[in-house]
Amino acid sequence: MGKLTVGALRAVLVVVLAGTVFVQALMVWALFTDPEDGSLPLTPMRVITILGMVSVQVALVCVWRLVTMVRRGTVFSHAAFRYVDGVIGAIVAASLVWFAVTAVNAPGQRDDPGVTVIMAGVGVAILGVALIVLVLRMLLTQAVARDVEAAHMQAELDEVI
Repeated sequence: MGKLTVGALRAVLVVVLAGTVFVQALMVWALFTDPEDGSLPLTPMRVITILGMVSVQVALVCVWRLVTMVRRGTVFSHAAFRYVDGVIGAIVAASLVWFAVTAVNAPGQRDDPGVTVIMAGVGVAILGVALIVLVLRMLLTQAVARDVEAAHMQAELDEVI
């Protein structure tokens, strides 16, 4: 992974992290200062937004750590699984948060339930992303096993030579 790629990815991660912290701060401030007017269930939506931002932040930190491991050449190790599992967990949490948004929004969509169905479909799609990352985790498992096997074979070869 090139320095430009790593730098660009880290810049994006920092901007997104700063954005999520900003949104969280606004939601916390709104929880305590902005009263509900009764038209929407604002308090649950604000709490859900804060939790959603936490799931994004967890994923960002895990990706940052994985990029660091790639730069150092240590990504093919068992330590990487902790961060990949963190990404999977964050994506599953984000889908659960999205299903909560769908549930809170559903009563207002009685006249047009198609919106709720579409929102539920988006939640399923988010779970699909978690499954894709799970498949990538399985590929990492195979790569780590191959790396360990190659290191063992190299050690045997070094003994022979």
